[in-house]
Amino acid sequence: MLYREAGDFKSTYTADNQTFPIKFDRNAYYLTMAVAFGVVPFIINDYWAQAVVIPFLIYAIAALGLNILTGYCGQVSLGTGGFMAVGAYAAFKIMTAFPGLNIVLVIVMAGLVTAAVGVLFGLPSLRIKGFYLAVATLAAQFFLVWLFTRVPWFFNFSASGQINAPTRTLLGVPVTGATASSATVYLICLFFVVALAWLARNLTRGTLGRSWMAVRDMDIAAEIIGVNPLKAKLTAFAVSSFYIGISGALLFTVYLGAVEAGEVFGIDKSFLVLFMVIIGGLGSILGAFLGAFFLIVGPVLLKLLLVDNLGWPTDLAAHLEIMIIGALILIFLIAEPHGLAALWRTIKEKLRLWPFPY
Repeated sequence: MLYREAGDFKSTYTADNQTFPIKFDRNAYYLTMAVAFGVVPFIINDYWAQAVVIPFLIYAIAALGLNILTGYCGQVSLGTGGFMAVGAYAAFKIMTAFPGLNIVLVIVMAGLVTAAVGVLFGLPSLRIKGFYLAVATLAAQFFLVWLFTRVPWFFNFSASGQINAPTRTLLGVPVTGATASSATVYLICLFFVVALAWLARNLTRGTLGRSWMAVRDMDIAAEIIGVNPLKAKLTAFAVSSFYIGISGALLFTVYLGAVEAGEVFGIDKSFLVLFMVIIGGLGSILGAFLGAFFLIVGPVLLKLLLVDNLGWPTDLAAHLEIMIIGALILIFLIAEPHGLAALWRTIKEKLRLWPFPY
C-alpha cells in the first residue's frame, strides 16, 4: 500500500514528462539527496569512505559513460580502462602545468581531453560495428596504456614511471593529498555523480539520446528517417569518453593520489566497468548505479561477512569472493537478462498493482 499513483494527477505535459512522475519516487529521491549531502559526510568513517563509498561513486560515473555508448547507442567498447587513463594523465599534466587552477576545472578539462581522444578512436565505428568495433576499442586500450607507460613526457620523466597528484585545495579545504579528509573527497565525488547523472538523464531523453537509440536499434532505418549516424556515433563516443575521463581523473586526483597506467588502468578495468553495465542493465541510468553497487560494494560486504563475522581465513575468503560473485552474476543474468534495472522495474510494477491480481 506504499507505492501508489492514486490521486497523483498531472495537468501539464512538463509535469507528466518529469524524471520522477510519481510522487513517491520524487520524495524518495529528495530524501536520498538530503541524506547523501546532509548526513553521510558527518557520520562516514575513513574505512567505509575509502573502501566502499568513494570507489562506488567513481565507478558509477564510468558505468554511466559506458552505458551511454553501449546501452543507448549500441557501440561495444572494451577501451574503458584506457580512457580512464587518459583522464588521469590529462589531469596530472593540467595540474602540473597550471598550479593555481581550480581542481573542479582540472577534472572537467581532463574529461574534455578524454572526449577528444574518444572521438578519435570512435572514427572506426563509422565503418565497423559489433565484435569488430570491440576489437578496435580493445586495441585503443592497449595502445593508450602503452603510450602512458613508455613515453616519459606523460609522467614528467619520473624515474618510477608513476604520477603523483599535487596537493590542491578547494575554498581553502584540502581535496588532494594526505591531508584531504574522507568527507571532503566524498562530497567532491558526490557532486560530480549527481551533476553527471542529471546531465545523462536529460541527454538520453532529448533529441540526441533518441538519435543514439535509433542507431542502436537499427542504424540503416535510422539513417533513412533522417538521423545522421556520423553525428550520433561520434557524439556518443565523445559524451561517453567525457564521463569516463572524469571518473579516471577523480580516481587519480582525489582517491588514489598516485597511479601507474599499467597497474591501475589495465584491461581488467575495462571488463569491470563493462560487467557493471551488463549486470545493472543496458540503456538505463539506474542500471549503472546498480551494477557499480553490485561489483564494488558487493565484494566488500561479502568479505566482511566471511572474514569478520564467520572468521574464515583471508586467502580462502578472497577465492570464495570471486566464485560467489561469479555465480551471482550468472544467476542474475539467467533470471533477468536485461539486468538489475529491469528487475527493479518489474518489482515496481507489481507494487503498483498489489494486492490486486495481475
